[in-house]
Amino acid sequence: MGPPASSSNEEDSELTGVDTGEQPIVRLQHASFEAFYRTQRSQVMRALALTLGDRDLAADATDEAMARAFQHWRSVQGFDNQPGWAYRVGLNWARSRIRKRKREVLTDTFPQSSVEVRMSDPDLDRAVRGLPMETRAVVILRHYLDWSTDEVARALGIRPGTVKSRLHRAMSDLRNELETRP
Repeated sequence: MGPPASSSNEEDSELTGVDTGEQPIVRLQHASFEAFYRTQRSQVMRALALTLGDRDLAADATDEAMARAFQHWRSVQGFDNQPGWAYRVGLNWARSRIRKRKREVLTDTFPQSSVEVRMSDPDLDRAVRGLPMETRAVVILRHYLDWSTDEVARALGIRPGTVKSRLHRAMSDLRNELETRP
Protein backbone atom coordinates (compact mmCIF):
# COMPACT_ATOMS: atom_id res chain seq x y z
CA MET A 1 0.00 0.00 0.00
CA GLY A 2 1.11 3.51 -0.75
CA PRO A 3 1.49 6.41 1.59
CA PRO A 4 -1.61 8.18 2.90
CA ALA A 5 -3.11 10.89 0.70
CA SER A 6 -1.12 14.09 0.79
CA SER A 7 -2.52 17.56 1.20
CA SER A 8 -2.10 18.14 -2.54
CA ASN A 9 -4.53 15.28 -3.17
CA GLU A 10 -6.97 16.97 -0.81
CA GLU A 11 -6.56 20.23 -2.73
CA ASP A 12 -7.09 18.38 -6.02
CA SER A 13 -10.23 16.74 -4.68
CA GLU A 14 -11.55 20.18 -3.72
CA LEU A 15 -11.03 21.44 -7.25
CA THR A 16 -12.65 18.42 -8.86
CA GLY A 17 -15.60 18.41 -6.49
CA VAL A 18 -14.83 15.10 -4.76
CA ASP A 19 -16.32 15.16 -1.30
CA THR A 20 -13.58 15.53 1.30
CA GLY A 21 -15.88 16.59 4.08
CA GLU A 22 -15.75 20.27 3.09
CA GLN A 23 -17.84 21.91 0.43
CA PRO A 24 -15.56 23.87 -1.98
CA ILE A 25 -18.56 25.25 -3.83
CA VAL A 26 -19.89 26.73 -0.59
CA ARG A 27 -16.53 28.36 0.11
CA LEU A 28 -16.43 29.86 -3.40
CA GLN A 29 -19.98 31.17 -3.00
CA HIS A 30 -19.07 32.63 0.39
CA ALA A 31 -16.03 34.41 -1.09
CA SER A 32 -18.14 35.68 -3.98
CA PHE A 33 -20.76 37.08 -1.60
CA GLU A 34 -18.08 38.71 0.55
CA ALA A 35 -16.72 40.52 -2.52
CA PHE A 36 -20.24 41.64 -3.47
CA TYR A 37 -20.92 42.85 0.07
CA ARG A 38 -17.63 44.75 0.32
CA THR A 39 -18.01 46.52 -3.02
CA GLN A 40 -21.75 47.15 -3.17
CA ARG A 41 -23.16 47.60 0.35
CA SER A 42 -22.32 51.28 0.75
CA GLN A 43 -23.58 52.15 -2.73
CA VAL A 44 -26.90 50.35 -2.16
CA MET A 45 -27.26 51.99 1.25
CA ARG A 46 -26.56 55.48 -0.09
CA ALA A 47 -29.10 55.02 -2.90
CA LEU A 48 -31.71 53.78 -0.43
CA ALA A 49 -30.93 56.63 1.97
CA LEU A 50 -31.41 59.21 -0.77
CA THR A 51 -34.59 57.52 -1.98
CA LEU A 52 -36.09 57.10 1.49
CA GLY A 53 -34.70 60.27 3.05
CA ASP A 54 -33.94 58.34 6.23
CA ARG A 55 -30.46 56.99 6.91
CA ASP A 56 -31.58 54.70 9.75
CA LEU A 57 -34.33 53.09 7.70
CA ALA A 58 -31.94 52.79 4.75
CA ALA A 59 -29.31 51.08 6.92
CA ASP A 60 -31.88 48.59 8.20
CA ALA A 61 -33.20 48.01 4.67
CA THR A 62 -29.68 47.49 3.34
CA ASP A 63 -28.88 45.02 6.10
CA GLU A 64 -32.09 43.13 5.37
CA ALA A 65 -31.33 43.08 1.64
CA MET A 66 -27.78 41.86 2.21
CA ALA A 67 -29.00 39.14 4.58
CA ARG A 68 -31.48 37.97 1.97
CA ALA A 69 -28.80 38.14 -0.72
CA PHE A 70 -26.60 35.91 1.42
CA GLN A 71 -29.46 33.46 2.00
CA HIS A 72 -30.21 33.25 -1.72
CA TRP A 73 -26.70 33.80 -3.06
CA ARG A 74 -26.81 30.75 -5.35
CA SER A 75 -29.53 32.47 -7.35
CA VAL A 76 -28.49 36.10 -6.80
CA GLN A 77 -24.91 35.59 -7.97
CA GLY A 78 -26.23 34.73 -11.43
CA PHE A 79 -28.19 37.98 -11.79
CA ASP A 80 -26.91 40.63 -14.18
CA ASN A 81 -27.52 43.46 -11.73
CA GLN A 82 -26.92 42.14 -8.22
CA PRO A 83 -26.87 45.63 -6.61
CA GLY A 84 -30.17 46.35 -8.36
CA TRP A 85 -31.68 43.24 -6.84
CA ALA A 86 -30.43 44.25 -3.39
CA TYR A 87 -31.74 47.80 -3.87
CA ARG A 88 -35.17 46.53 -4.84
CA VAL A 89 -35.33 44.09 -1.92
CA GLY A 90 -34.27 46.87 0.46
CA LEU A 91 -36.76 49.34 -1.00
CA ASN A 92 -39.61 46.83 -0.78
CA TRP A 93 -38.68 46.00 2.80
CA ALA A 94 -38.55 49.71 3.70
CA ARG A 95 -41.93 50.35 2.10
CA SER A 96 -43.39 47.55 4.21
CA ARG A 97 -41.87 49.08 7.35
CA ILE A 98 -43.27 52.50 6.45
CA ARG A 99 -46.76 51.04 5.91
CA LYS A 100 -46.50 49.17 9.21
CA ARG A 101 -45.42 52.34 11.05
CA LYS A 102 -48.37 54.23 9.62
CA ARG A 103 -50.77 51.52 10.83
CA GLU A 104 -49.33 51.56 14.35
CA VAL A 105 -51.17 54.08 16.48
CA LEU A 106 -48.68 54.62 19.25
CA THR A 107 -48.52 58.40 19.05
CA ASP A 108 -50.33 61.20 17.29
CA THR A 109 -47.36 61.98 15.08
CA PHE A 110 -45.33 59.90 12.68
CA PRO A 111 -41.83 59.32 14.12
CA GLN A 112 -39.14 61.32 12.42
CA SER A 113 -35.83 59.87 11.33
CA SER A 114 -32.98 60.38 13.74
CA VAL A 115 -30.60 61.07 10.88
CA GLU A 116 -31.76 62.37 7.54
CA VAL A 117 -29.71 62.12 4.39
CA ARG A 118 -29.36 65.28 2.37
CA MET A 119 -27.83 66.22 -0.95
CA SER A 120 -25.19 68.92 -1.01
CA ASP A 121 -27.51 71.45 -2.72
CA PRO A 122 -30.40 72.27 -0.35
CA ASP A 123 -32.71 73.41 -3.17
CA LEU A 124 -32.10 70.23 -5.15
CA ASP A 125 -32.53 68.16 -2.00
CA ARG A 126 -35.88 69.81 -1.26
CA ALA A 127 -37.04 69.36 -4.87
CA VAL A 128 -36.04 65.67 -5.02
CA ARG A 129 -37.72 65.00 -1.66
CA GLY A 130 -40.89 66.48 -3.12
CA LEU A 131 -41.05 63.74 -5.76
CA PRO A 132 -43.13 60.61 -5.15
CA MET A 133 -40.96 57.71 -3.94
CA GLU A 134 -41.36 55.72 -7.18
CA THR A 135 -40.15 58.69 -9.22
CA ARG A 136 -37.43 59.59 -6.72
CA ALA A 137 -36.07 56.02 -6.93
CA VAL A 138 -35.73 56.33 -10.72
CA VAL A 139 -33.89 59.66 -10.40
CA ILE A 140 -31.51 58.37 -7.71
CA LEU A 141 -30.65 55.16 -9.56
CA ARG A 142 -30.27 56.82 -12.95
CA HIS A 143 -28.42 59.97 -11.97
CA TYR A 144 -26.78 59.24 -8.62
CA LEU A 145 -25.69 55.67 -9.35
CA ASP A 146 -25.43 56.29 -13.11
CA TRP A 147 -27.26 53.08 -13.97
CA SER A 148 -28.59 52.55 -17.46
CA THR A 149 -32.31 52.69 -18.15
CA ASP A 150 -32.38 48.89 -18.45
CA GLU A 151 -30.55 48.43 -15.12
CA VAL A 152 -32.99 50.76 -13.37
CA ALA A 153 -35.93 48.93 -14.95
CA ARG A 154 -34.66 45.54 -13.80
CA ALA A 155 -33.88 46.84 -10.31
CA LEU A 156 -37.36 48.32 -9.84
CA GLY A 157 -39.24 45.61 -11.72
CA ILE A 158 -40.71 48.02 -14.26
CA ARG A 159 -40.40 48.41 -18.02
CA PRO A 160 -37.66 50.59 -19.54
CA GLY A 161 -40.35 52.81 -21.08
CA THR A 162 -41.78 53.40 -17.60
CA VAL A 163 -38.31 54.39 -16.38
CA LYS A 164 -37.98 56.86 -19.26
CA SER A 165 -41.40 58.40 -18.71
CA ARG A 166 -40.91 58.72 -14.93
CA LEU A 167 -37.47 60.20 -15.48
CA HIS A 168 -38.76 62.66 -18.08
CA ARG A 169 -41.60 63.74 -15.79
CA ALA A 170 -39.28 63.99 -12.78
CA MET A 171 -36.70 66.07 -14.63
CA SER A 172 -39.42 68.41 -15.85
CA ASP A 173 -40.84 68.72 -12.31
CA LEU A 174 -37.37 69.30 -10.85
CA ARG A 175 -36.54 71.89 -13.52
CA ASN A 176 -39.81 73.77 -12.84
CA GLU A 177 -39.33 73.58 -9.08
CA LEU A 178 -35.72 74.84 -9.22
CA GLU A 179 -36.49 77.62 -11.72
CA THR A 180 -39.28 79.04 -9.55
CA ARG A 181 -37.02 79.25 -6.47
CA PRO A 182 -35.77 82.81 -5.79
